[in-house]
Amino acid sequence: MIKLFTDSAANLPLKLIKKYDINVIPFAYYTEGSEEAKIQADFDKKEFYDSMRKGKVYKTSMINIDTFTKYFEEELLKKNDIIYIGISGGISGTFDAANAAKNYLSNIFKDQQIQVIDSLGASLGEGMIVIEAAKLISQGLSFNTIVNCVKKLLPNMCQIFTVDDLKYLKSSGRVSSAAALVGGVLGIRPLLIGNDEGKIIVNNKVRGMTKALDAIANKYEKLVLEKRKTIGIAHADNEKAVQYLLKKLREKGFCGKEIVEYYEPVTGSHVGPGTVAMFFFGQSRTAL
Repeated sequence: MIKLFTDSAANLPLKLIKKYDINVIPFAYYTEGSEEAKIQADFDKKEFYDSMRKGKVYKTSMINIDTFTKYFEEELLKKNDIIYIGISGGISGTFDAANAAKNYLSNIFKDQQIQVIDSLGASLGEGMIVIEAAKLISQGLSFNTIVNCVKKLLPNMCQIFTVDDLKYLKSSGRVSSAAALVGGVLGIRPLLIGNDEGKIIVNNKVRGMTKALDAIANKYEKLVLEKRKTIGIAHADNEKAVQYLLKKLREKGFCGKEIVEYYEPVTGSHVGPGTVAMFFFGQSRTAL
């Protein structure tokens, strides 16, 4: 049997996690001045983002090798093979930790297969790849076929988002200081994307949230492969913007289902309140 793993940065709804029997390894986050780690189960969406608006600082920690080893070993002892699809190595050292755990365990469990895949994304840009992998597993395809199919999907996962304030991404090192200057002008909204290395870069800039959302919808219309396909939208307590974006997408022919989720606390603490992100399968992630 193949067991599918991801991490909580994938932002997947609980109903999909249960439907596809996905094993989710949780990240931890810390409140300023506290050493007690919290995981996603403790997440109060409104309270979390309201506290950030009031100046509360949250710190996060990557998933370490020991944690990956523990989770993977439980399934390997049951004679299961493992596929882990994780947060981009371009923004977190977590993928390297997963790979180290894989290398260690492969020398012990020589009759089983372990594959770790860098999603080159985060939030639903990671989560939607995981769902596609789960569907392939449910079809009973071979281990290598599933891995190859998943890797072929990665260049087509388009990820574009806008933030209220680039200071959060700057302070965590997710964007450069030079890029962060884009948001220093009053009313300017950066459009950010995940590039081929899974790093966050500024793609464009517009004035105001409405124009930023219009630009995201225009990118979708230009690049989407199939307008009936499911899209993902993640937001950091900005439901009004989500509804506006969905309206614009419908006007442009989107006729599929949408997964709409609050950013979970780890990625949410890095993008900051007000962020809106869209994820869809398009012609090329770099064409954004």
